[in-house]
Amino acid sequence: MHISLSAETIFFLGSFPITNSLIASILVSLILMIGAYFISKNFNKIPNRAQNIVEVVIEWMIDLADSIGGKSARQFLPLVITIFVYILFANWIGLFPGFGSIGINEIEEGHEKFIPLLRGATADLNTTLALALISVGAIQYYGILKNKLSYFKRFINFSSPVDFFTGILEIVSEFAKIISFSFRLFGNIFAGEVLLVVVASLIPIIAPLPFFGLEIFVGLIQALVFSMLTLVFVQMGTITHGEEVEHGS
Repeated sequence: MHISLSAETIFFLGSFPITNSLIASILVSLILMIGAYFISKNFNKIPNRAQNIVEVVIEWMIDLADSIGGKSARQFLPLVITIFVYILFANWIGLFPGFGSIGINEIEEGHEKFIPLLRGATADLNTTLALALISVGAIQYYGILKNKLSYFKRFINFSSPVDFFTGILEIVSEFAKIISFSFRLFGNIFAGEVLLVVVASLIPIIAPLPFFGLEIFVGLIQALVFSMLTLVFVQMGTITHGEEVEHGS
């Protein structure tokens, strides 16, 4: 049994390494793009089963966004729903047969090492870090779009010593969001995959089934937490100082 914290390189494209988790990420993207194409192409006033599922998910996300940030939160839903759907499929795809079990054997330092051809996309810290950067980048983008240059007053403010140190804390907070987003998602998904590998190696076939159900649930929760936190932080980033005082009162 071989467990690697980092994704393994399968081949090189020039000097760029193509890892098993990157292949899974591309696979998830292709599945979502093809699915979106066919669903949008066959969009009808009388929805079919696939369209029904999409509409239910979107309506549920709209209601959830309204409960979190009111009607104004709906403008961020395209980003939030995209993040949610991508992370959900990226979490679940690692549970499919062949992930982690089909691979090649290589000789490394005189020992045979098994390298899986496919690995869960979000079980790689590079993937979750990229998602975290997109999320935090969106927070800054919408904040600047709404408040223009006054947005930077939350980080750089010399009006008083308190505001100055509060700005420093805000800067630290933005970097902390990147770490929190990436490591939370990576830790939960990677730990789940390790658990499945260990249980399957001890008692195959029957014993892992309850843990598969648990990982399906965890994958859904992690996608929901990541996307909803993005929505909350983006909503907070677009609130001006005056509005913060009003909301606080």
